[in-house]
Amino acid sequence: MTPLRPRARRTQRRSGKRSRTAAALLLTAGASFGLLLAAPAPATAGSNLVVNPGLESLRASDAMPTCWEKAGWGDNDFTVTTTDQSHSGGKALALSVTRRVSGDRKVLMAEDSSCAPSVTPSHQYDLSLWYKSTTPDASVTVFRHDVKAGWQYWTDLKTLPVSAGYTRATVRTPVVPPGTDQITWGVSVYGTGTVTTDDYDMEDATQPAAGAVCTAGDACVKGSWAVMPFKNPVRSMHSVVLHNGKVLLVAGSGNDPAMFKAGTFTSAVYDPKTGAMKTIPTPVDMFCAGHVQLSDGRVLIMSGNKAYPAADGSHGYEGFKDSYIFDPSSESYVKTNDMNEGHWYPSATLLGNGDVISFGGLKEDSTGSVTAEKFSQAQQKWLPRTEVSQTWSYWGLYPSMILMQDGRLFYSGSHVFGNGTPGTGASVYDYDANKITDVPGLQDKDNRDQSMSVLLPPAQDQRVLTMGGGQVNTNPEASRLTDLIDLKAPNPRYTPGPLLPQGTVDQGQGPKPETGAQGKMYVSAVLMPDGKVLETGGGLHDRADPVFEASMFNPATNTFQPGLATDPIPRTYHSSAFLLPDGRVMAVGDNPGNGTFDDHVSIYTPPYLYKGARPQITSVANNRWQYASTQRMTVDRPVVKAELIRPAAVTHSSDPNQRFVDLPMTVGADGTTIDLNVTSNPNLAPPGWYMLFAVDADGVPSVASWVHLGGPDALEAPKGAEVKGAEVKGAEVKDKAAPMVHDFAGKMTEKAKDPEPAHTSHPVPVTISGCDRHYGAENVCVPTAFPKTVPPTTAGRCAWLKAHDYGVLKLNGRDDPLKLDPDRNGRACD
Repeated sequence: MTPLRPRARRTQRRSGKRSRTAAALLLTAGASFGLLLAAPAPATAGSNLVVNPGLESLRASDAMPTCWEKAGWGDNDFTVTTTDQSHSGGKALALSVTRRVSGDRKVLMAEDSSCAPSVTPSHQYDLSLWYKSTTPDASVTVFRHDVKAGWQYWTDLKTLPVSAGYTRATVRTPVVPPGTDQITWGVSVYGTGTVTTDDYDMEDATQPAAGAVCTAGDACVKGSWAVMPFKNPVRSMHSVVLHNGKVLLVAGSGNDPAMFKAGTFTSAVYDPKTGAMKTIPTPVDMFCAGHVQLSDGRVLIMSGNKAYPAADGSHGYEGFKDSYIFDPSSESYVKTNDMNEGHWYPSATLLGNGDVISFGGLKEDSTGSVTAEKFSQAQQKWLPRTEVSQTWSYWGLYPSMILMQDGRLFYSGSHVFGNGTPGTGASVYDYDANKITDVPGLQDKDNRDQSMSVLLPPAQDQRVLTMGGGQVNTNPEASRLTDLIDLKAPNPRYTPGPLLPQGTVDQGQGPKPETGAQGKMYVSAVLMPDGKVLETGGGLHDRADPVFEASMFNPATNTFQPGLATDPIPRTYHSSAFLLPDGRVMAVGDNPGNGTFDDHVSIYTPPYLYKGARPQITSVANNRWQYASTQRMTVDRPVVKAELIRPAAVTHSSDPNQRFVDLPMTVGADGTTIDLNVTSNPNLAPPGWYMLFAVDADGVPSVASWVHLGGPDALEAPKGAEVKGAEVKGAEVKDKAAPMVHDFAGKMTEKAKDPEPAHTSHPVPVTISGCDRHYGAENVCVPTAFPKTVPPTTAGRCAWLKAHDYGVLKLNGRDDPLKLDPDRNGRACD
């Protein structure tokens, strides 16, 4: 179906005694958010927090149940009636949608301080209702009241299957975020049909957790790094976690011109369980290619390096058209058809239907590509240019293009080399309409080269964090700036986030504390199973001056926890960090401007793994999941949440497909049999293999189980699907729910831009990578602009190059623009 954009209800602001009391509770509850919880069996003898749960009391004005209201949006016809077809008592609510072009209709508890159930931050609640339904396009939807921001959409918890007779739906909320004092919830219908509901129940499902005492010293709060006793056998620039738990490390020529000239291209597969590294024959130079995991778990690799820059400046890096698929089962590469043109440094974003869209990069002639490319999941090939929408825009190199919940793409402003795109630095691209709308607010937009952007946990919240960055052509000190954007807002814009914590920086004279506005580029950000984001690695200048700092960002509080343990190995240009299925983080690579490459492998053990025994997923009933389904797992002890984390495919501080998808839980009477409610929207969780984690009250995750979501096997209704109870009269019954899509970012005020006139390329200078090619070999990067602290003299520049281990550099040709060879002997700084 065509993606639609249902809108959350109009935000209402409430004040008064209840809000002030809840705000006071935050002072004591906020500090323990997510850490002091346990998840017992559903509370069947607790207090029902719903006002008028049986719908028996009616308002005189409109015969609606007291404390209940109608809501929704879009082009549709609907009725909400009170009916005597109840589950118990004498009344129930029937919501019917008879015609729908767009939008949804809802019946929910009223956004009223005396009607909406009060909640406590850091708690979880079991919600239940009795319902019958003639449509699969219905879900349990929750809104929350923020004490500062007012009422806002929170999340969709559970898709309601068709049922002719009354059946009970139960689901547990996620942990209530800080600043929340009330919630409302009910049923959304976004397809034609009728849902009748009755007997709502909401009970606190939270108990204090005992917690384990950590005896690991600083590691209890900082975690710890270990440098592995083996080396990376390849100069890997690309890291992909495969669905068998192994890691594909791709080098190609590894930024080594000698290997390029010899036609020696390499990859390796690392097995974290055994520590074994296996080198893989690699057909072409995949150095600085694009890559993404297809819905079947194979890895699509697009373009790569056709040529290094010429010493005479006649051309820069060149891309090629070739494309390959890496098959984890055979551990080999298979060629696909060619792309329409070369793309060195292309983006790669998986769409909700399994297609892949790619933008940017350098063509075969070193100019910038303005051709959008699409790989068809159905046809398993790159489509001709004429079958792909074209705006003829140059998006730059590795533009971070994040799939939104309605199928549009958010360009976050993170990229590699040079300035960002013209305009505000960030934008939303609507592929179906073929229009680009700028998004304002990104700070210092032209100094976000090799910043990192990440869709924050959970993906349902549609919030993006962008961190750090620099500018290789002007080479300022890298930035501490971070920016946050809520893509659920009607008119989203970036707002400043907290500054990146500072660490120590080595500018060639040993590590010293960062000061002032010093931050870092080459940032790595990793989504963690406890719902936080690890940021690690980085450097202060272009391919130089490593920064030793790591922190944990908490999306619930928008704060960094500074002072984590730091990787003892520098991690700047061509480094990667990524989550392993056991909950640890692996880091590889470092390729400074002097052309060397660090082959050490580091592993980070987060603080949560020092908190005692981990919960275990003892079984998963089915590892092939469909959208809008309920999937069962069992655990060895109570947990508070479960999620899917998409395995990494990262390079150059870029992994736009990284995402953490919440799985609302329905907990059985034993507390360890858990039904997981899977989103109906493939744009939130594009098809493919995911790591399933269960997390306990102390934030300790299980080892991941691998599950497959969507793809060709999920296009049909589930085998054996049936309507519960008697035949539904007068309605067409379908088993498969349509995607539940919201009308977020639906009122953007910036003017949408139409496609540019068709043209073949965008001019790009050969110095786009910030390297002066008059000196040294092709893989050596003498800065076109030295840091501002370096005197603009031969002595000053040569001293900086010596401190950064460049050694003696040959002069390429006669020109000496940086005056590094005053005696004209053909060697710089000798």
